[in-house]
Parts: sequence; structure tokens; C-alpha cells
Amino acid sequence: MSKKSRGGGGGAAAGEDPEDLSRSPLQAVLLADSFTLKFRPITLERPKVLLPLVNVPMIEYTLSWLESAGVEECFVFCCAHAQQVKEHLGKAGWTGKPAAREMTVTAVESHDAISAGDALRVMYGRGVIHGDFVLISGDTISNMNLKDALQEHKDRRKKDPLAVMTMVIKHSKPSILTNQTRLGNDEIVMAIDPETKELLYYEDRADVSNLYVTIDKDILASNPTLQLHNNMEDCYIDICSPEVLSLFTDNFDYQHLRRHFVKGLLVDDIMGYKIYTHEIRSSYAARIDNFRSYDTVSKDIIQRWTYPMVPDVLSFGDRQEIKLHRQGIYKASDVTLSHSAQIGANSVVGNGTSVGENCKVSNSVIGQGCNIGKNVLIHGSYIWDNVTIEDGCKVSNSLVCDGVHLGAGAIVEPGCILSFKVEVGKNVVVPAYSKVALLPQPSNEDSDEELEYADTNSGVTDSPPFSSMRSADHPTVSDDDDLEASETGTCGVVGYVWENVDAGIQEEWRQSIAPIPKDKLEELQHAASFDDDDDGSEDDFKNRPTVLDQDDDSDVSAVEDDDYSKFEKEVEETFQRALDGIHQDNLILEINALRLSYSLQHADCAGALFHSVMRSALVAAQSTNGNLLKTTAEALGKWKDLLRNYTKSVDEEMEILLKFEEMCQENTKEFSPLFSKILPYLYDKEVVSEDAILRWAEEKENADESDKVFVKQSEAFIQWLKEAEEEDEEEE
Repeated sequence: MSKKSRGGGGGAAAGEDPEDLSRSPLQAVLLADSFTLKFRPITLERPKVLLPLVNVPMIEYTLSWLESAGVEECFVFCCAHAQQVKEHLGKAGWTGKPAAREMTVTAVESHDAISAGDALRVMYGRGVIHGDFVLISGDTISNMNLKDALQEHKDRRKKDPLAVMTMVIKHSKPSILTNQTRLGNDEIVMAIDPETKELLYYEDRADVSNLYVTIDKDILASNPTLQLHNNMEDCYIDICSPEVLSLFTDNFDYQHLRRHFVKGLLVDDIMGYKIYTHEIRSSYAARIDNFRSYDTVSKDIIQRWTYPMVPDVLSFGDRQEIKLHRQGIYKASDVTLSHSAQIGANSVVGNGTSVGENCKVSNSVIGQGCNIGKNVLIHGSYIWDNVTIEDGCKVSNSLVCDGVHLGAGAIVEPGCILSFKVEVGKNVVVPAYSKVALLPQPSNEDSDEELEYADTNSGVTDSPPFSSMRSADHPTVSDDDDLEASETGTCGVVGYVWENVDAGIQEEWRQSIAPIPKDKLEELQHAASFDDDDDGSEDDFKNRPTVLDQDDDSDVSAVEDDDYSKFEKEVEETFQRALDGIHQDNLILEINALRLSYSLQHADCAGALFHSVMRSALVAAQSTNGNLLKTTAEALGKWKDLLRNYTKSVDEEMEILLKFEEMCQENTKEFSPLFSKILPYLYDKEVVSEDAILRWAEEKENADESDKVFVKQSEAFIQWLKEAEEEDEEEE
């Protein structure tokens, strides 16, 4: 008989009727400590869950979602900076008073926990979990409906009490060049039973240098059908039975949720516990694990993929109401904006901030109480609260924390992190990927991912105060750390330059806010290129079936259709990064890499990219036909050269017309009445040729009436093309 673990402390045991569990109030355990070092030096002074994400603390998104998803009681586990977290919960109205909340929130504090495993052992000891619960970290953003996942979990529990966890996952194919997802995470390999959705294998540290993984033969022997995925993102949203807590208590070597607990259960054939998956498709869920995911999720919020968790809906504290304007621009009501200042698309400006003359802000978030001088350029960056940026500064794809002061003419190059109250002198250039803080770098930094101690006053290294900085006017920079003596703001930098303890600056681009540099993309593409004549080519790997017993033609066709929809989604996500400032050449490299990974053609790229461009026009418009026509013209005018890169033949141009028809009939019907007005614009901009349009119309002649809607709508223009063609022939 299998050994059974004791039930969750004070809660339901494994032998209890699952019906009793279903009647228990839905509870959640929110980990307010990430137990990682990835956001240092910032997290030495403020806990990660309180860092602003589009001007709202991360934890607010998580708590608001839990409340909207029907969670009735949430326990917030605090470790590092516990007092700050508890003060925030009280100030935000989650604790401390009987507010009009549908979810009660209780802070659980411990200063001894150094891992997620320790946190769950503490929760077991408190005896507060009485049934199934949601396990989540306070850096997770979602708008998914939990109802289906919860019901699946409860139904499985009725049949099999050993089904102790359901993990939420979503599709997110990693880049063929970087082997990372758009969140900056390394690819994960999972084996899942396609019928039951049971998780059979999980590897988050796969060796991507090899085109294979090693799976225990016992898994293959006992599971005749399984699907092997490297295109799934772990959302770190888990529905757990109380036994999960007791399993951590019984196994003190369980520290990491995935690397120890999940993998431990998967290889333990004595206990027999099982983990299942729930894949979300149209909903949003993402965990902010590094600076790249911070950037990606911020842009997703601004572009409203996370609705209703968006700036103009999600309120926090006493901040002024923020309003959405055209082109995804959000502004508070009391922003002081010079007439000559330009706030570009997908930008946010917080309350009490002033922006001076001739400033240009694009794809950026600016917090409250900031003072931006004249002739300042801010692109792809995150400027937190009470930051002063003097005249003539330039900030590119960087993060600037509260209270930072940039002297006139200072330049912050891509990928920089300027922690709280750092001061940069006049005309100083902060090199790309620099991390600067007032606090020196602790000596006990470790590259392991489960070592963020609550004590922030641990050992200190001899971090160089100002090395690596250079001035545009003079070769040396003051290294005096006395504020008065160094004439702060006029020379040098006040702060310690942190060193990367892992792979060095050469690998900083992997998880940086800055886009991947073009030269790095070209280098990766060159490394990924292969000779068609080589044995074991990449084609062989890509063409291996992921479903081991798949031999039905119709099923294969369905898989291919599903692959294209996934490809289209990934192209759209890649295109969104272009809206955020990625160079067009880099965008082409990434789309080509996606095409290779899905074994698709140029025509597929043409259709998917056109879909992305038109979607961007729809988002930029505000629902009226006049605005939509204008934003569509603007979008096509801006991206026509990119589209032409994938329309080298009439067949590829035809793909754009067919995609446009499909969009008008299905998911973006707002374009339907404008088809005949947009078609001539596509022709004028040489996105589609006369031959493609006439061939499209000709092929529709014998089609059903329902397929002729847009040909008839465009009849006058098509007739004009035919007459023009006839005139040309007569002249010849």
C-alpha cells in the first residue's frame, strides 16, 4: 500500500470526501517574496512585489485578480521587507479595516524562510488552509477565469485523491535563436498525457545545445501516448490540495517549487501523487521573473492584453485617475505637458509630472511627481516616481528608480538599472547594461535562484563607486562619494557600479529591458544556420512528431492548423516589440526564425504580419470608422516596406488579400465596411499588385455568394483596374 502523507496542517486529509473540499471557501497562498536575486540591486531596498508595474505595485495586480477570480481568503506570506509589505496591505485597504472587499487578506510573516519550500512549511504549521487553494507569487499578472481549472481539479480529486496539483500553462514557443520565450525565460520541456493532461516530465534546465531530451523509459512504457512540448510557458499559478503543504513538511529537501517539488513527485513511484496541467488559450497569465519579463508584461498591460488589469481600470491608493487616449497613451489629469512636448504611442505619464519643451517620450512609463526638463529623449524606458531629468538628457530602454537625478546632458544607454536616489552628473554617459545603486554589492551574492535572504545587510564587496562611467566633456569622472565635495549633479555619478555575478556583461542582453542588439541576433542566426546536407539536420528535428503515436491525416491537419494560429500569435507578439522600438531589421530576423521553427513559407509570414499590422491599427483607433480608416492608413504607410519583404510574388500578395477577408469575416469585423476603401490603399502603397487583386477577384467568380461579399464591395475599384489594364494592352 502506498504511503499517504498527513493532511494540510489543521486542514483536510487525503482521505476526506472531495465534496467537503468543494464546499470550503476558496483560499490562496500568495508568496510576497520571490526568493531570487534577479531584481537586485533594487530589491535590497524594496520588495519585488511592491515595485511599480505601469505605476501600480505588482502585488495589486495579483490580489485584484485573485479577488475577481472568486478567492475568498488570501494569506500573503512575507519574508524579505515584511514590514513594507504589511504597511502596503494596510494602506491599500486589503488589511486592517473591514473594507468593502470580497476577499479577506491576512499577512503571514516569517524571517527564517529562505525558499518557497520554507514558506509552505510555515503555512502548514499555521494550520490555516482547510481545502484546495491557489498557490501564486505576488509578481504574477493574469485575467484568466479560474472556474474551469478549479472544476477540473475537483473532478479529478473525486476520482483520484492522489491528484494533488493542477498547474496552469500556456503556449509560448521559445525563439529558435535564443531558446528563450518572450518573457526572457529559458525554454521548458514538458511531457503531458494528451487525454488526461497529466504532467509526466518537467525540465526547466534543458540542455538546448542538444536537439534531444532524455526521458526515463518507464515513463514511455507506462504511457503509450504522450506529447512532448518545448512550447509551453509555466504560469506559476497552481491549484493545490492540502497535501501539497504536508508534502513540503515531510520533505525538508523540497525548496524550489518546480526543481524540487514537481520533479520530486514526478519521479516518486512509491507515493503515487500526480500533477496535472490546465492550458489557457485566450486568457493572459505571466510571471515577472526578470527585467525582460518586466518590460514585456508592462507593454502587454499598456496594450490591454491583461484587461481589466489595465491602468485606467485598476486603481491604487490616492493616485489620480488616469485616462486612456488615442494610440495607447495614458495620462493622469494633472500632468503638466509643454505644448512642444511629444508623448508617443504606448506611453504612460503619472500624476503631478511635468514634461518640458521639445521632449519626446515614446513606449515608456513615467511615474508620479517627475520633473522632465527640455529637449529630453525617453524611449522604451521606465521612469519611476519623483525622478528629476534635466535638459538634454537621453534615456534608452532602461529602468530609473524613485528619486534618481540625471544632470543636464546625461545619457543612459540601453539596459541600465539606476536604483533609488542615484545621481548622474552633467554630460555623463552611463554605459549599456550598467547597474548602479547607493548600496554596495553584497559579498554573498549567489547565482542560485533560491537565495534571496530577508536580511538585506549582509556582507559587502568593494564595489567600484563610479568606474565604467565616462563623460562627454572630459575623460575622467569624479570618484568622490561625498555629496557636497563632489558637487553632485555636475560631475560623476553617486552610486556603486554592480558587477554581474553570473555570465558577465556578454550575457546581460538575455534578460534585459533593452531589445536584443542587432549584432547579437545576427551572431545567433549565424550559429543557428545549418547545412541542408549535414546529417542530423535541424529539419530532421523539426519534423519529428511530438505525438508519439500520431498517424491520422486529419489529426495531423488539425495540428498544422493549430500550429499556424500559434505562429500567427507569436508573430503578433514579436510585432508588438517592434511597436516598442525594435529595429525593423531585427524584427525580420525574429520573424524568419519563427518561420523556420514552424517550417512555414514566406506567404505564411505575409498573412501573419499583415494581421499584426491591422490589429495595431484597430487598437490605435477608438472604434469609429473615421478613426479606424485613418489609423489603418498610418499603420500601412509605416509598415509597407516590412510587408513588402514578405510579398515577393503574386501568391504572397494573394495571402494578404485572403487574410484581410478572413479578418473582416471573423475576428476583426470592424474592418468589414472599410474593405473597399482600404484595398486601393494597399494597391497605392504597392503592398499588393494589380495582378494579385485581379487574380483574387477571378478566383472568386465561381465561389458561393457568401465568399463574394468583398469582391462585390470592391467592384468599382476592380473594374477600374481591368479598364486600366486593357488601356495598357491597347497602347502596346
